[in-house]
Amino acid sequence: MTPLTEKEATRPGGRGARTRILNAASELFYCEGINATGVERIASNASVSKRTRYQHFPSKTALVEEYLCQLGQEAGEDEGTPGHKSDTTPRAQLLALFDIADGDDARMRGCPFHNAAVEASGAMPGVERIVHLHKRAYVDGLINLAREAGAGDPEMLGNQLALLYEGASALSISLNDPAPWPRARAAAEALISMWLPLPEPRR
Repeated sequence: MTPLTEKEATRPGGRGARTRILNAASELFYCEGINATGVERIASNASVSKRTRYQHFPSKTALVEEYLCQLGQEAGEDEGTPGHKSDTTPRAQLLALFDIADGDDARMRGCPFHNAAVEASGAMPGVERIVHLHKRAYVDGLINLAREAGAGDPEMLGNQLALLYEGASALSISLNDPAPWPRARAAAEALISMWLPLPEPRR
């Protein structure tokens, strides 16, 4: 996609309209919820008309699907490993997953894919499919990282860490408290130590 200039991105209508609609929807969907956010509010926040919004996204479901697809691309799903960083070891990358938590917001928000799955349940099959594929790719990425780290049973470790991550995310939302994250990290350290060989001592 050709980068948009600041002028194009802020002009009502025009080439930046689709980007503004998606950006507005992304913020509102995540912060206020998918079902609580109406398309009129999105159009207003994006400074576009209802007609322009409809031209780019013919339905709210289409907008939700595009929102999730963009999140997946930003998360680097194509790389096959969650949070992949070439300058850190697979072991460190596995542990770093549990350093991720909401910032200083008034309320914990958690995983946008998990939130979308709950809100779309039984009503948006396309959204449910996107969430399923994302979560499956996420677990597969953890398994790959565990394999690269030398885990005795990478499939088991990858799935166990996925459960810990999802549990910490869900509980932190329910309690509106970041405390589950460091506790999950401690449990992840124990699992990793159990399944992975000890790091070689420095000489």
